[in-house]
Formats: sequence, structure tokens, C-alpha cells
Amino acid sequence: MSSPADNFVIRLIDPVDQETLSRCFPVAQELRPHFTEEDAFVHAAIMAQGRGANYVYLEHQGEVRAFTGFRICQNLVWGTHMYVDDLVTRAQDHGHGYGSALFDWLVEEARRRGCAHFQLDSGVQRFDAHRFYLHKGMNITSHHFALPL
Repeated sequence: MSSPADNFVIRLIDPVDQETLSRCFPVAQELRPHFTEEDAFVHAAIMAQGRGANYVYLEHQGEVRAFTGFRICQNLVWGTHMYVDDLVTRAQDHGHGYGSALFDWLVEEARRRGCAHFQLDSGVQRFDAHRFYLHKGMNITSHHFALPL
């Protein structure tokens, strides 16, 4: 028996491809609801790409089902590592393997780019996401603190 994720496509978004970023907006907005307008999201994504962000989407049957954003970083704590800023699957597509496939793609891409670590933060309220990350073999290694300015 095949699952929907058997026939999907994962693509890196070209930094100037506003049309594809627009197609990803409804999925990304599920994780980033503060973006209430598509144009603001597209503009922010393009600006972030200019500072090293990469965006990727998973498409199945002509629809964007999952979206991710990541950066390749270098620091004293983890050396060269992939930091995932965004990883989201459409709510109605949870359980179909899209998020898992995109996660696995990210891990392989991190290895391909010579990363020693794969990192992400997840909001404390995202219990389903936490279960998913633990299931994928991730460990909780720190607490993230923030101070709004």
C-alpha cells in the first residue's frame, strides 16, 4: 500500500521566486500567524534569503503540503550546523508523512553541506511537534531564553 508521500516533490526555492513563496504562504502562515498578508511574508522571506536563509517546500498533487526554512551557521558552540527556523506541514496533512519526509531531507542536506549538528527551537506549547522531533531521534539539549526589546 502506498502513502501520499510516495509521490511528492521537494524543492529548494530560488531566492527571487516570489510566485513560489506566495504559494507557500498559507502553509507557512500556520506556523507564523503574525504574517497576515502574503506580500509581507514574501518580502520578509526574500530579505532573509539575502542573509543566508534557504526555503524549501514539499508539493504533492500540485499543492504545497509542507514548508521549511533553514540556515547554515558557524559558531563556537556547534561549529558548522544547520539551524531550522521553520518546519510546518498543513494541519489537514498531518499524519501523511510529509513532515517526516521534509525532516529527513533537511538532515541529509545538513550532512551534504558538511554540518556537524542539526538544530531547531520549538515553542513550548507545540506538544505534537515535540513528540515528532523526539520520534525522529532529536534530544532536548537546552532551554531557549528570550527578551523582547
